[in-house]
Amino acid sequence: MMAALLTLSACKRKDKDNSTTSSTLTSADDNGGYASDAAKLDQNGNDVVSIADASATTNSTGLRTSSGYPTVTRTFASPDTIITVDFGPTPLACLDGRTRQGKIIVSYAGHYKDSGSVHNITTSNYYVDSNQVKVNKTVTNMGTNSSGQVWYSVTVNDTIILVNDSMIYWNGSRTRTWDAGYGTATRTDDAYLIGGTTTLHRANGNVFTYAISATDPLKVAWACRYIEAGTVTVSSTSFVGGSRTLNFTYGPSGGGCDNQAELIIGSHTYHIILH
Repeated sequence: MMAALLTLSACKRKDKDNSTTSSTLTSADDNGGYASDAAKLDQNGNDVVSIADASATTNSTGLRTSSGYPTVTRTFASPDTIITVDFGPTPLACLDGRTRQGKIIVSYAGHYKDSGSVHNITTSNYYVDSNQVKVNKTVTNMGTNSSGQVWYSVTVNDTIILVNDSMIYWNGSRTRTWDAGYGTATRTDDAYLIGGTTTLHRANGNVFTYAISATDPLKVAWACRYIEAGTVTVSSTSFVGGSRTLNFTYGPSGGGCDNQAELIIGSHTYHIILH
């Protein structure tokens, strides 16, 4: 599942009245890409969970290539079932345009769609586009919410070792509601609503807390490379001018698939372009 790759240092930011961004409202982390780090972790973490979804429900990841990879195998170690999605030992060009290698390992007791089932998702020598992705998630099926949607509680402890050997990681808890595509075997119509709070640790040592709005969760869809909707507030002691609020519902589609969002810092609001 493709989330946004939001790189603030690569975005053109202007006030709504078209005045230029005030330097007093920015910090080194704004220009250095804290949002880009979070988006990389979010994108890769959601992608791993989506591959786990597909392997557990259809025994196929939807990313198979002419070489036959990835392979999906099931083994049993009572009381758990273990699914291994193996992309091979060398970079594999997958059908979504990304390269992967290594393994995603899912262990669970009970079916993924069963209420109360618990899945543990880890990786082994797993790389995406040359970056090593280390994922450790526990996903619990919480049944259906008041709207009849299946939702999951997810504990997150993810790390990416970038090509330049710097490391970024975060941990926390999320909720993941299956908003569309639950009843089909294909991945392309899947969409999820993401909530919760996570704490990001950047390579420079600075720490950031991401709190997703309980009433306006992030909407991520396999078919869209951007976060389609939702609001998240980012706070850090390194910030100048207070916390940052990212509003992804802003844009011509009003919550659909587009590359526009709002960044709010104090009383200042900026229109930003997602890359």
